[in-house]
Amino acid sequence: MPRNRMHLKVLLPFQVFADVPDVRRIVAETREGSFGLLPRRLDCVAALTPGILTYETTAGEVFVAVDEGVLVKVGQEVLVSVRRAIAGADLSRLREAVEREFLTLDEREKTVRSVLAKLESGFLHRFAEFQHGR
Repeated sequence: MPRNRMHLKVLLPFQVFADVPDVRRIVAETREGSFGLLPRRLDCVAALTPGILTYETTAGEVFVAVDEGVLVKVGQEVLVSVRRAIAGADLSRLREAVEREFLTLDEREKTVRSVLAKLESGFLHRFAEFQHGR
């Protein structure tokens, strides 16, 4: 691979979403804002927030809506591991997908989190009673 290109892989929990050689640049979103990667940038790791990942090849720019995850750059290899991803050419529709799919928890996930919080609270309460009863 030429020194002025990167190899991008977008990984989902159960599959490779994208495997793209010859990437010229990548723009990703973190809590601190957007940042860009060029082929000669030093190796790095970044925690990604739900947003739009942009990469450029000789064919042009590609936009991918991604959920939270992590980006790792080592040499010319860039791995992006996220829970969910959606590709598309229409940037406004992708932004809507990020807001609809990734930023709002679905009802099942909210219910599971609520039940786990109650279980944890009950466990801590009983543990505290046990400690005081000794």
